[in-house]
Amino acid sequence: MIVLALVLWVWVMFVLAIVIDGYGRVDRAQEADVIVVLGAGLRRNNEPGPALIRRTAHAARLWQEGYAPYVLCSGGNPGNRDRSEAAACAELLRQDGVPETAILQEEGSRSTEENAMYTHKLMQERGWQTAIVVSDSYHLFRARRLFMNEGVPVLTSPADVMPPANEYVVFLLREVVAFHWQLFKEAFNLPVTYVQGI
Repeated sequence: MIVLALVLWVWVMFVLAIVIDGYGRVDRAQEADVIVVLGAGLRRNNEPGPALIRRTAHAARLWQEGYAPYVLCSGGNPGNRDRSEAAACAELLRQDGVPETAILQEEGSRSTEENAMYTHKLMQERGWQTAIVVSDSYHLFRARRLFMNEGVPVLTSPADVMPPANEYVVFLLREVVAFHWQLFKEAFNLPVTYVQGI
């Protein structure tokens, strides 16, 4: 029975990975009130890493194409850096031609769940109803669930550039684990919103 349960669990993990991958490869962007860029870790020198660069460049393109009048950079400072992920995102947006007046920063979040919570609060304050959530493709399945849990109807749009294949597999497997954790939290109504690396 233990072996059977283990085989079944591995099969579920495999199917979930396929679902997460397939969902993230479809661009669902439509006109919305705001484009939300989900933060990603900074380098040791406080410069944005590849994931944040990919996500921000895609958000800038969506803004330039008129999908939404504002871009919200969401991401705090979970690694005790000298600046937040949102601040690094905003700098990249300005370099890509998005004016300061169109950029907002949410610097309190440390996880995807907190991205959704704090973004929802900012949207409510401004009367915004809809958002395009931008992240890497492997991240969007779980991100959409977390935003929907907050009552935010979101459209998802994956970054144009994919990470290298070996990195992608690692990130995808991490998302499978993170999704398991999210389901566990929901099943037991746990209040924890931040786990290092998730």
